[in-house]
Amino acid sequence: MNGPLRSGPSSWRLAATLVLAAGGTRPSAAAPSSAEGFRLLLLQRSPNQGFMPGAHVFPGGVLDAADRSADWLRLFAPHQGPPRFGLGPAPPRRAAFPVLPDAANGDAGALPDDVAFRICAIREAFEEAGVLLLRPRGALSAPEPRRALALPPGLADWRDRVRRDPHHFLRLCAHLDCTPDIWALHDWSAWLTPFYRGATRRFNTTFFLCCLREPPSVHPDLAEVVGCQWLSPSEATERFISKEIWLAPPQFYELRRLENFASLSDLHKFCLDRALEGLERWLPITLLTADGSLQLLPGDELYLEDSTFLEKFLSTEKTTEEIMKEGETFHRIVLYDRHLYDIHVTVQSKCKHVYPQNYVATKSRL
Repeated sequence: MNGPLRSGPSSWRLAATLVLAAGGTRPSAAAPSSAEGFRLLLLQRSPNQGFMPGAHVFPGGVLDAADRSADWLRLFAPHQGPPRFGLGPAPPRRAAFPVLPDAANGDAGALPDDVAFRICAIREAFEEAGVLLLRPRGALSAPEPRRALALPPGLADWRDRVRRDPHHFLRLCAHLDCTPDIWALHDWSAWLTPFYRGATRRFNTTFFLCCLREPPSVHPDLAEVVGCQWLSPSEATERFISKEIWLAPPQFYELRRLENFASLSDLHKFCLDRALEGLERWLPITLLTADGSLQLLPGDELYLEDSTFLEKFLSTEKTTEEIMKEGETFHRIVLYDRHLYDIHVTVQSKCKHVYPQNYVATKSRL
């Protein structure tokens, strides 16, 4: 049941997302003060987008062939190069369901996945938010947490070019004599879009986390992205529940996970301490109940590593409450309605990572 995927309905488009966590203060309506010590950049997708219209998301997008082009080798040389480009030892390859092919698809000249996905995430942050995470060529180290590069004059024209053709991102970096700051991006998680009715777009998205000393200026592109907010995890949760913003289940889960950290320094140290562990890649499986639905994650007692459920739901005639009363081993998101999710986790985290604490909003909201 766990063989490699072939092209067809169960194929996912490769994508990368960048979770930007910033400390410091920037007084503005889009960056309220936070007692938690860091805030996260959330971008509002245009209501005209075909996938998750109007949702608040972390910056990110689809991997382009330009992101793994061998042409990048000349820009990284002579200080960084194959096989790891200074990223440190390769994390272990972990068995996961389902088994997926590498991004390079046999192209021996392409960059390794760890580099290509980071370039994609950095490029998308520039395209969507105008945030530029670059490092001068030849700089062998940089203090962390990082600072985003202040945008030089004329960058608006470059941004338009990059949106039209991602190959221009390499040309921009060469023009600035910089490389994408791939070393500032830490492995965080990976999510596969679950099956849903009418699914035409499904993504295999790698999430990276980057700690910044202070929130940079953000300039939504007003095409894919129409707004932005810097919010702490708890602020984002409250705005979701109050229907001020909408979050897809993976973003909600990650926000709840990030609430485990009291400060930016704690979060940054955690990322460094688990740098050799890599990430877990999860495919949620949807269980439809008589009155709602659950997204089951690996480790949950009802989760099935069965390729049948790449293209279908689990279903039951029982109510959500009945299902919850019957079980003990949980790793699941309970979806009551569009703005009301619970998270239940009783399993131990893996890969030296941390999972969210149980989050139950239903008693006061239903």
